[in-house]
Amino acid sequence: MKKSIVLLLVLVLSLVLGMGTAFGEDVIKVGAGQPITGRFAFAGKHINQGLMDSLGYANEQGGVGGKKFKYIYEDTGYDLQRAIASFKKIVAKDNPPVMYGESTGLGKAMAPEINSRYHVLYGSTSFSEELADRSKNPYIFVSGATYAQQFGVLLKYIADQPKKNNKPHRVAFFYSDTEFGRDPIPFARKLAKELGIEVVAEEVTKVGAVDITSQLLDLKRKKPNYCIFQGYVVPPIPEVIRGAKDFGLDITFMGTFWAMSKMLLDKLGPDAEGYMGVSPYAYWYNDDVPMIKAMQAYNKKHSPDVKYRPNSYMQGWFTGMIITKLARMCHDKGLPISGENMKNMLPKVKDWDTGGLNGVVSFTGSNATASGRVYKAQGGKFVPASDWIRLDE
Repeated sequence: MKKSIVLLLVLVLSLVLGMGTAFGEDVIKVGAGQPITGRFAFAGKHINQGLMDSLGYANEQGGVGGKKFKYIYEDTGYDLQRAIASFKKIVAKDNPPVMYGESTGLGKAMAPEINSRYHVLYGSTSFSEELADRSKNPYIFVSGATYAQQFGVLLKYIADQPKKNNKPHRVAFFYSDTEFGRDPIPFARKLAKELGIEVVAEEVTKVGAVDITSQLLDLKRKKPNYCIFQGYVVPPIPEVIRGAKDFGLDITFMGTFWAMSKMLLDKLGPDAEGYMGVSPYAYWYNDDVPMIKAMQAYNKKHSPDVKYRPNSYMQGWFTGMIITKLARMCHDKGLPISGENMKNMLPKVKDWDTGGLNGVVSFTGSNATASGRVYKAQGGKFVPASDWIRLDE
């Protein structure tokens, strides 16, 4: 009798646990530690909303084989120790196959454990070249082109422009003395040489530099045709551009992703005209783009008071698209939607049409898209100055 009761209890317990697993499989959990407050909140709150909305949009399209995404997030305040604790808490409690993080610092801090222990697919706010290195970080992806790849897009664009007096283009790199600023510079030096572009100056400052007189004087001496900013969001870019105009310098100034925002255009005002740069994404007002139209329709339904979404929102939305794409690839192959399987799908993403948000992209060469588009400031907006430029072709 006792033996029968024990067997019955085991059977009931097995059924309960099985039901729990089945119910768990009805959702695809995506965990995130987002910098919604703190010094990166100007972008973090939009990235968070973009990722949330992208997964919500995917759910409205039927999810993945009928399974819906469940987004679980915490505010990290852009504090590394808090972000690490948040990552470990969400993984321990919810066991999601996907995690999103607030910074390059968090990605580098967690990479060893992601690779050896957690085995979750991991994305973040970062465009770090190191994090996108598949041989070192197979579970980590970048939601667009890395900083080095963005420099590559700009340098390829410059190389294709008509030369003055048939002389090589002259370029200056203007970057902050931070990991953010230095990240793409070795690659950029190498590629510039391969493209026949002369790097005539490298100007380095602190992030919030106020006095940039010595850098302006050096630009005046070196006379670059182009100057590319890296490692800044706003200051000292307006001061450099206005100072160059005061010196009568004929330089086309360019920036990478974080220096391609409406916030910078607003700070520059009329001085923004002609400023250029690269973005891995289309802009909110590029309403001839199918995915932007879908995004606007989703916002009209769920956030009717919103009139504009910045490029950081686009980063969050595209991250959601990548997660959805990989989950669907797993489902189509009859595989569980796990971090391991999604990681294995990433190199198989080839010539993916993103509905115009990022053009047509691949993750075959690295865990980043290696593509972007050059834009030019005109009338307070960024308008396309090139088609999508791919470095993997």
